[in-house]
Amino acid sequence: MSNFTITEEREKIKESSTFIKNFLDTTRIEHPDLEYPTILIICGSGLGGIASRISSDTFSIAQAYAEIPYFKTSTVPGHVGRFLFGKMNGTSVVLMEGRLHSYEGYAIQDTVFPLRVLHELGTIKTVIIKNAAGGLNRDFKACDLMCINDHINLPGLAGLHPLKGPNFEEYGPRFLPLSDAYDLELRKLLFKKMNDLNLPRTLHEGIYAFVSGPTFESRAESRMLHIMGADAVGMSTVPEVIVARHCGWKVLALSLITNVSVLDSTPKVTDHNPAAMDEGVASHTEVLENGKIASKDVERLIEAVVGDI
Repeated sequence: MSNFTITEEREKIKESSTFIKNFLDTTRIEHPDLEYPTILIICGSGLGGIASRISSDTFSIAQAYAEIPYFKTSTVPGHVGRFLFGKMNGTSVVLMEGRLHSYEGYAIQDTVFPLRVLHELGTIKTVIIKNAAGGLNRDFKACDLMCINDHINLPGLAGLHPLKGPNFEEYGPRFLPLSDAYDLELRKLLFKKMNDLNLPRTLHEGIYAFVSGPTFESRAESRMLHIMGADAVGMSTVPEVIVARHCGWKVLALSLITNVSVLDSTPKVTDHNPAAMDEGVASHTEVLENGKIASKDVERLIEAVVGDI
């Protein structure tokens, strides 16, 4: 690790997990319906509304990241920054309402620290990861969905990798295979539930490119990613997928296409079309607005999937 030894990191993980266990155990004295979670759901920008799917018939409890030892706080609009424990469709879950990103100034190991801590609970076997992404595939449009079946980890290939440094042997191997990162049976279940619910939007399947951010991609970068085979691009998810697999969890990941990336070349002075410079310019406001438009369908879909895991 960059600023600490693996022994120190293990001690931090243990202290944080003990804090959460004590929090849950104390709460369960008065609210026995509260159970240790078996599924982790990570919410992306504008997708925290899934919290409304926590059953009102059972007790749920929130724990802010800022109150947990060694946790960083989320600084991005649309990310609440807390755990929410409860039941969804009869299954005990924990929601991460807001994630951490390296572009916020955190070490990439800090962005996946919550997964390491939750793994110490000993009950989580599956993670469902949601994100907002830019569409690179020309068949995609805003508010479509994409089930991730593979990824391109550009920061990781360049050395910014969540498993860089001493390996946590008690979690997983030094050299982790990722050819099976996105569970096939969970992907089949997602498509089945999409058909069962007859939701009014398209669910694609494709490859997600992870970039560091925080800038949205240039036209040339978008074309490069498209040529490399990516169908969508975003600034999260892949570090979490890697650590989840290192923990032995099954992974299901879903992108909400909140904007369509511009693949056309930058207009030249000789084109005499200055308005073309403004076409397709991305913004975080657009991401959040389109997240709201499709969020109810995403919530119903995830709730249905959770019920059958």
